[in-house]
Amino acid sequence: MTDFTRRVLLQGSGALAAASALTGPALFEWAKAWAQAAPWKAEKGAKLTVMRWKRFVESEDKAFNEMVAAFKAATGAEMNVFSESYEDVQPKASVAANTGSGLDLAWGLHTLPQLFPTKVLVLNDVADYLGKKYGGWTDAAAITCKQGNNWLGIPVATIGGYMTYRKSAADKAGFSEFPKDFPGFLELCKALKKNNTPAGFALGHASGDGNAWVHWVLWGHGAYTVDENDKVIINSPETVKALEYAKALYETFIPGTASWNDSSNNKAFLAGELYLTSNGISIYVAAKDDPSKKDIAEDTYHALWPVGPVGKPTELQLSVPILAFKFTKYPNAAKAFIAFMLEKENFDKWLLGARGYLTHTLNAYDASPVWTADPKNQVFSQASKRALPASGIGKPGEKAATAIADFIVVDMFANYCTGREDIKGAISIAERQLRRIYR
Repeated sequence: MTDFTRRVLLQGSGALAAASALTGPALFEWAKAWAQAAPWKAEKGAKLTVMRWKRFVESEDKAFNEMVAAFKAATGAEMNVFSESYEDVQPKASVAANTGSGLDLAWGLHTLPQLFPTKVLVLNDVADYLGKKYGGWTDAAAITCKQGNNWLGIPVATIGGYMTYRKSAADKAGFSEFPKDFPGFLELCKALKKNNTPAGFALGHASGDGNAWVHWVLWGHGAYTVDENDKVIINSPETVKALEYAKALYETFIPGTASWNDSSNNKAFLAGELYLTSNGISIYVAAKDDPSKKDIAEDTYHALWPVGPVGKPTELQLSVPILAFKFTKYPNAAKAFIAFMLEKENFDKWLLGARGYLTHTLNAYDASPVWTADPKNQVFSQASKRALPASGIGKPGEKAATAIADFIVVDMFANYCTGREDIKGAISIAERQLRRIYR
């Protein structure tokens, strides 16, 4: 029987490479041994319905499905896995939470488990098992999933979003190195527009891309929706500065960003219409896989988010936690599946399949070969460590999760940047909405 201890993980790159190579019969044999040794035994006749977000990288989906098949074969649990768009995961999870049926597990975005704190299984045992075995959790990932000392979900991964740009366009604009601060970044965007190679960032209801860049600008100026005690503080001089900076950026953008969803910038970039955006690694992967996009792939580079006036990273990365509903008839099978997902024999291969689209939240996976498989992947390895929780400096919980899900900050920026509201009006609307949530 396999010895599932942290010592095995730390035996070196040879062990990791061997684990990553588990496929077919070898994977199933390992899975059977794991199921026999695991702390959770799937209930007889277990049937799990799992909802996840739709994949953006085909090989990630393939690795995930192989993992599901291995779990099913090893435990006997029936697995019904289906995918929904980012925007549809939270509403469908809410329906299940309110009706007490339809799903056993939901793998969603940001602080999804915090929306249903009384409806989910507490997963302290799973979090402790994995954390002790794999070097502990990254800070933002843990904060995102915890309420007090209780884990309401498990942070499976972070979908890292970073600056994605055409190097030839940046070089022509006079920037041989990507800017590291806000003033330099604005100058780059201005120069790109002048050269008809524009930037563009989503200002529509894009759960990943839209929320990411507006919170980066807001937090980078030292502005937040609420303070440490959840007092609404959005109406501040710092918010004004953030909005003014964002509008200056918006004036350099390609037309149409106010209606963009999470796939819009991918399409525009791959069509050769967009030369700078924020995105996961999916744009680059899609270009590499399309022979007709070879030139775009070779010209596509990634960079960290520039740092704002606060002098430190202020990144909102897309946490993707999984939760198990309390009403599931198969709690042990649910816990077993979550732990199974993050075991090295599965997870390291899964990271390789995701090709940089998923970033680990367990520190031991810093050594994953995916981060050296392609030099352009390396930036994304830092997503979980550099991120702030979706609650900013406020308390993680149902209120913070609601504010993100309702696009309050995105709409504030869109209202001002597009001219629908003046700066006072845009802030006032956001302040009223936040006060309703945090009353």
